[in-house]
Amino acid sequence: MATGTHEYEDDPRNAEILISVNGELLPRDRAVVSVFDSGFILGDGVWEGLRVTDGGIAFLDEHLDRLFEGAAALDMDIGLDRAGLTARVMECLAANNMRDGVHVRLMITRGVKRTPYQDPRMTIGAPTIVVIPEYKNPKPEISSEGVTLFTVHVRRTGPAEQDQKINSHSKLNCILACIQAAKAGADEGLMLDPAGFVATCNSTHFFIVRNGEVWTSTGDYCLGGVTRGQVLKAAREAGIPAHERRFSLTDVYGADEAFITGTFAGLVPVRSVDGRAIGTLHPDRPKLLPRLTQLYRERIDAFATPLS
Repeated sequence: MATGTHEYEDDPRNAEILISVNGELLPRDRAVVSVFDSGFILGDGVWEGLRVTDGGIAFLDEHLDRLFEGAAALDMDIGLDRAGLTARVMECLAANNMRDGVHVRLMITRGVKRTPYQDPRMTIGAPTIVVIPEYKNPKPEISSEGVTLFTVHVRRTGPAEQDQKINSHSKLNCILACIQAAKAGADEGLMLDPAGFVATCNSTHFFIVRNGEVWTSTGDYCLGGVTRGQVLKAAREAGIPAHERRFSLTDVYGADEAFITGTFAGLVPVRSVDGRAIGTLHPDRPKLLPRLTQLYRERIDAFATPLS
C-alpha cells in the first residue's frame, strides 16, 4: 500500500521537543505564530529541510545558499546573517540534546501584517523565524522495497509563472501533484515540464540509470536540489557518466534503474512508474544505486557542519 515517500518511524521523544519561534524555545503546544503572519495568509516565505547525522548538519552551506537566494528573490530581509541563523539552529538542537537521526524544518516568513493583504509594505515588524527539529528516520521499507510513482497532469512551470528555484512556502502545485498521485495509489507524483519532458517529483528529485549512465532533468523546471547536486558531483568524481538532460517517459519506462533523492531519505529506489516495473528490459546489467548511495554517504561524512 502506497504511503508516500516521507513516511517515518514515530518517535515518542518528539512529544517533548522544544521549538524555536523567533528565538524563544517553546514546547509543541505553545509554538504558534500569528494568524496575521505572512506565511499563514499568503505562503510568503522560504524554508529549508536540514538533516542532522552523527553530530553534524549535512551540507549546511548549500542549504543556506538556497535559502538566502530565495529570500533575495522575494526581496525579503531575513533579519539574521548566515552566522546568526546558524546559531539559531544550533541553539535549538542543543536545547533538545539532538545529535543524530534528526530532521529540521527551518522556516522564515516575511512577518506579521497589519491586515490580510499581499503587499509586502503591509508587513509590520521583523521576519518570523521558526526552527522545528524532530527525531525522524525513514521507514526501512522505503529504501528496501522502493517507491511507486505516477505521472500527474500538474506541470512544473518556468520562471515566467512561478520560479521553481525558490523554495517558497507556496507549494500548491506540488500539493495538487501529491494528491493526484495518492488518488492513483502511488507514493509520489512524477511531474513533467511544459513540453512534456520529465522534470522532477512533487517533493523529491528524480533520476534514471540507462546502460551505466545516470540521467536527471536539465534542472530548468525544478528546485536546485542539494541532494541532487551532491549525487551528480559524487558520480562524476567517481567516473560515472552523469547527465542533466531532457528525457521522456519512454526513457523512464525502459530504464535499468530509477531513484529519487531528498534531504530526508537520501537515495531511494523507484520500483515502478505508472504501473511499469523498472529494470525489466535488461535485468542483468550491474546496478549503480548501491554505489551511488555509498558515495553520497561518504560526502555527508566529509562535508557535514559539526554541531556546536
